[in-house]
Amino acid sequence: IHLATENEQSLSELSDQAGCFKETQTVEFIFLLSEKWHLDQSARYQAVELLERFMIKQVEQICQSSRENAKSREQGHGSSWSSLKDQICDTFVLRLVSCIQLASKLSLHYNIVNSDTALKFLQSLKYSYTKQELLESELAVLRSLHFQINVSTPLAYVELLLEVLGHNGCLLPAKPLHQMCMQLLDFSYLTRDTIYDTLLKISIENSTPSKLQVAKFLTVKEDFMLLAVGIISTSVFILNPGQWKQVVEHLNCITGITSQSILEFSYAVLKHIVGSTTP
Repeated sequence: IHLATENEQSLSELSDQAGCFKETQTVEFIFLLSEKWHLDQSARYQAVELLERFMIKQVEQICQSSRENAKSREQGHGSSWSSLKDQICDTFVLRLVSCIQLASKLSLHYNIVNSDTALKFLQSLKYSYTKQELLESELAVLRSLHFQINVSTPLAYVELLLEVLGHNGCLLPAKPLHQMCMQLLDFSYLTRDTIYDTLLKISIENSTPSKLQVAKFLTVKEDFMLLAVGIISTSVFILNPGQWKQVVEHLNCITGITSQSILEFSYAVLKHIVGSTTP
């Protein structure tokens, strides 16, 4: 109930730019770096969500600052938009590393990414940051997010729903199902746009959605509960197709998400796993 409430709250406060910093290259960079530093699954998702929230805040703050300085620029003072954009681009990798560092500290795991490790990596990419700049970058992320960085990720939703299914007597092979969910959650993050593009076209029964339909669909793309339910449903379909219908009914009762919505999400994921256009 707590997670469902948190999810609803998050969707009601959604930024118009939500999802802009979850493109495949960025997510892949975070996943590979988390793997290199031997972080657990939760840290990688947390890092993606932290970077997304921070970058949106930073862009909004810079846009606001740019508008406030419009008069100054007319008088020959202030920064141009291109220089502000360069500022975002130049520090992007540093901020990404800071978000992974913060996520590693939140995961309650012994393997925390310290400043030396982060600096060594940045230096390998020919960046010449100092330890002080690295610490200031972490602080910049913390301040921008008002120190509210312990955000829930879709992984928390998946694992809790699996627990509830088990508690409700849904007899499923726990370990292989959890592993399959982890693989599909990774897959859904890395192919996010294509999966949700397919889901949108299915839901509106039209291959050319309008701009308004795309804008309204944003809450679907950012719905962690729907993502978790879809991931579990698809995992069960792959591992135990005979139990799939029962699991979908259980998930519908637990979350209130319709069986049709769960089915459509599973179809969208499976379509891109199989790589086939055949229904």
